[in-house]
Amino acid sequence: MMAKKYFTVEQADRLLPIVKEEINELKIIQKEFDDKWSVYHQIQEEKKQNVQTETPSVFKLECELEFIELQAQLHVSNIQKTGAQLKGIEPGLVDFPSFKGKKEILLCWREGEDKIQFYHDPKEGFAGRKPLY
Repeated sequence: MMAKKYFTVEQADRLLPIVKEEINELKIIQKEFDDKWSVYHQIQEEKKQNVQTETPSVFKLECELEFIELQAQLHVSNIQKTGAQLKGIEPGLVDFPSFKGKKEILLCWREGEDKIQFYHDPKEGFAGRKPLY
């Protein structure tokens, strides 16, 4: 377990391009996974109904799904290694542990925002977002 990292607003802002890139990759991977998963699910349904159609092998699809999951884990861990906390990819949502005075807070970035402008209490989550300034 890594020691918890704390960020200034400037440090968090500097990480945003990296975070955005990782989230974009995750979105692409998510779509690929969803597409293959629905094909896989369809094949399983057809098997249950004994419908014989020309389909990619189940084993091949299972391997591809596993590989996609590994890719996704890599991108998630790239974000975690920075000390940031990935909260969602649709939309992208990332928290950065920080302090406001002596109080621990989470700087909060949501996809579409150019820089860190909000924070919330660790117990409140996204719903408790307040403007930084």
